[in-house]
Amino acid sequence: MKLLTHSPEETQALGEALGKAAQPGDLFLLWGELGAGKTCLVQGIARGLGVRDTVRSPTFVIVTHHPGRLTLYHIDLYRLDNPLEVLDLGLDEYIEGGGVCVVEWADKAMPLFPLEHLVVELRHVGEQERQIMLTAFGARYVELVAQVRQQMGLE
Repeated sequence: MKLLTHSPEETQALGEALGKAAQPGDLFLLWGELGAGKTCLVQGIARGLGVRDTVRSPTFVIVTHHPGRLTLYHIDLYRLDNPLEVLDLGLDEYIEGGGVCVVEWADKAMPLFPLEHLVVELRHVGEQERQIMLTAFGARYVELVAQVRQQMGLE
């Protein structure tokens, strides 16, 4: 699924639809350059999960937990340069933790993630516009993308 958002609010609305459709154990892997809107999207996912906390990029702490309908595990791999450093984080505990795992800069450690996941790629295409591509890997994520399309009126 590919779409264009024209503002941070529209990017957050997509995130909110993802959060509302999320189920325990879901894994969203985010790709995109600095400022592409990854954290903005995560803020929307948090809203869709009923998270009341303020969500910021966990660049320096690497992982933050936010309670909601499901716990949001927000992970940022920006500061990590070696996939072996990612192994030391114990990501499998978060991924298998029954919450929703959202990983920014996931492209730094793709071989370490389960085969079934949702890749969300964000690109600047204008001052406020972002092209966002959702790529489903596995039946669960094909279903999730269909739910998001329906929620957003894109059917």
